[in-house]
Amino acid sequence: MSQPQKTRTTVDIYGQQYSIIGSESTSHIRLVASIVDDKMREISGKNPTLDINKLAVLTAVNIVHEHLKLKEDYEQLEKHVEQAKNEKD
Repeated sequence: MSQPQKTRTTVDIYGQQYSIIGSESTSHIRLVASIVDDKMREISGKNPTLDINKLAVLTAVNIVHEHLKLKEDYEQLEKHVEQAKNEKD
């Protein structure tokens, strides 16, 4: 079984450069980095006294919270689709 090809992409997040290695496309990695950067800047704007470590943790907590909410919404939609299919049959 062949391994997916890995690419190295350099991104800027909150003024710091990071080299990210992954099997996703460069554009995908840049999009992810951009979203993290935007979220860090949003949180920093509301809490300008946060040090970088606390800012990074709060950003991670916020992004995981958003992920879990979207996952819940997706699961609810799946249930509704399944119910609609069963009612149709």
